Amino acid sequence: MHRTHTCGELRVSNIGTQVTLSGWVQRRTDFGGLTFIDLRDRYGITQLSFNEEFNKELNERARSLGREFVIKVHGEVIERSSKNDKIPTGHIEIQVSDFEILNAALTPPFTIEDDTDGGEEIRLKYRYLDLRRNPIKEKLVLRSKLSKAVRDYLNDADFIEVETPVLIKSTPEGARDFVVPSRMNEGQYYALPQSPQTFKQLLMVSGLDKYYQIVKCFRDEDFRADRQPEFTQIDCEMSFVERDDIINTFEGMIRSVFKDVKNIDLGDIPVIPYDEAMIRFGSDKPDMRFGMELVDLDEVAKGNGFGVFDNAESIVAINVTGGNKYTRKELDAFTDWVKRPQIGALGLIYCRVNDDGSFKSSVDKFFDQDKLKLWAEKSDSKPGDLIFVLSGKAEKVRKQMNELRLHVGELQGLRPKDKFNACWVVDFPLVEYDEGSDRWHAMHHPFTSPIPADRDKMESDPGSVKANAYDMAINGMEVGGGSIRIHDKELQKRMFDLLGFTEEEAQEQFGFLLNAFEYGAPPHGGIAFGLDRLAALLTGTDSIRDVIAFPKNNMGRDIMIDAPAPLNADQKKELGII
Repeated sequence: MHRTHTCGELRVSNIGTQVTLSGWVQRRTDFGGLTFIDLRDRYGITQLSFNEEFNKELNERARSLGREFVIKVHGEVIERSSKNDKIPTGHIEIQVSDFEILNAALTPPFTIEDDTDGGEEIRLKYRYLDLRRNPIKEKLVLRSKLSKAVRDYLNDADFIEVETPVLIKSTPEGARDFVVPSRMNEGQYYALPQSPQTFKQLLMVSGLDKYYQIVKCFRDEDFRADRQPEFTQIDCEMSFVERDDIINTFEGMIRSVFKDVKNIDLGDIPVIPYDEAMIRFGSDKPDMRFGMELVDLDEVAKGNGFGVFDNAESIVAINVTGGNKYTRKELDAFTDWVKRPQIGALGLIYCRVNDDGSFKSSVDKFFDQDKLKLWAEKSDSKPGDLIFVLSGKAEKVRKQMNELRLHVGELQGLRPKDKFNACWVVDFPLVEYDEGSDRWHAMHHPFTSPIPADRDKMESDPGSVKANAYDMAINGMEVGGGSIRIHDKELQKRMFDLLGFTEEEAQEQFGFLLNAFEYGAPPHGGIAFGLDRLAALLTGTDSIRDVIAFPKNNMGRDIMIDAPAPLNADQKKELGII
C-alpha cells in the first residue's frame, strides 16, 4: 500500500495513528540533528520530521532528499510543536520511522510554488511540472466541477448527450478550418469541426428533441488570451422552442452552475437589444458591473467651429466619476492609450468638472462655460468628475469609447474579478456587408433564422433584418451564443441566395441538411457556451490557457511536445501530399 491517507487529510484527531503517506518533496529544512520535509500531493501538504535522537541514519538519509523526489513514508502522527494555521494539516506532523524513495528527480527548471519564478514559455514547456502548482491545479479542479454541474443540470432537464463526428466536411463560411488528408481517398480532405452545428440540427430532425455535448471544436485563427486553436464548448439544441424557451432554460443552467461551483447567486440578468447595447456601451458584450454609459453629444457639441466635431459622424462621451483627480500627465497617457493601433482613435478630448462647478477642457478655445455646462448636463456630471470625448464614424467611435470605458473602469477598480454581472443581447443584425468580397455575410452562421417580422425585407433591405439570435455576456465577455434555426427549406434557400450561394454550391456544401428538411424538420434552436471562458471567469484568470491542461502558446504551438511538426517523406507519400 502506497498510502493510508493523503497529504491533506490528517488532523489532531489522528494523533497516535500509524500512517503511510506518498508524495513529492516540496521543500526540506535542515537543523543539524533535526530535519523537516514538506510532503505534497494533490490534496495538500503534511510536514514530516526526522530526529537524529530518534534515528540518526534515517535523518542522514532524509537530508539527501531533493525537491520533487517522490517518496513513501511510514510513521506516527504527532502534535506539531510549531503550528501553522495557514494549512489544514498545520497542527500535526509525521514522526517518520522509515521511508522509501520511489523516484529521484532532477532539480526543476522553476520553483513548484504558488508564486513561481518561471515565465510562461518555460512553464508551458514543462507543463506537467506547472500542473503541480496549486493555482493551476485548482483551476483544473474547478473546471471539472463546472463540467459536472453542467451535465447534472442538463441531464435533470431530460437532455441527451450525443457525440458527433470529429472528421467532417470543410465549408468556407466562418473561420478557417483545420484540414486532415485522407489516405484512403487521395487528394481529398476532412475538416475538424468548428462546431457541431449541422449535426445537432440533424439530431433535431431525427426527433431526439433535447441534445447536448461537451465537445472539442477547432478553428484555425489568430490567437489571443481568450482563444485557442482547439477549445471546448457546451453545445446544446432543443426542438419546438422559441427564443424565450432557450433563454429561460440556459439562464437556469448558468445560475445553477454558478451556485453549485462557486456558491454565487447571479442577480438580475437583463435582456438588451443589440442596437441598445451599442448605443449605451458601444459593445455587443457589455460589462454590466459598472455604469459609465456612452452619451451622445452631437446636439451640444457640433456647430461651434471645432472641425474635429463638426465633421464627425458621431460625438460620444463618458463621465468618469471622481476623474478630475487625474493629472495632466495621466490625461496625456489616456490620449496615448486611445491612439494605439489596437484602438485607432486620432485623439481624446477631456473636460474637467471643477469642485466649484466651473469647467476646464482641452478645447476651451471653441467652447465657453455655458457650452461646456451642456456637456456636463448631457453626461450627468457632478463637481469632481471628468468627461472624456471621442468623435468620428459612428460605429467605429462607439467601439473605441467602449475600450476606453473598460480601461478606465479597470483603473477605477470597477471591474472586480469576484463580482459577476450577466446580460442577454438579442436582435443582432442577420447579415453584414463585406466590401472586400462585395457580398453579405452571416453575422452568426447561415442557419440563423431572421425574426418573423423581418422576413419580407431579406431581399429588399437585408441590412435592416434582425436575427432571431441571442448571446449571453458576463463581465464583458461573451460566454455563449445561439439562435433559432431555419427549419424550412425555402427560407434556407432564400438565406443562401442572400449570402451569394448558387444553388449548386448550397447543394454541394449543405445538401445533406437541406435534404433532411424535406422529411419533417421541427422548429428548433440552440446555444453553445464556451467552457474554457466560463472556467476562466470563475477562476478569475484573464487567459483561458490557465484553465486548459495542455494549452498552445500565442503562436498556436504546443512547445511541450513540439507540435505542429513536419511529416517525414514516407508519411507525405502515403497521404499523397508530396
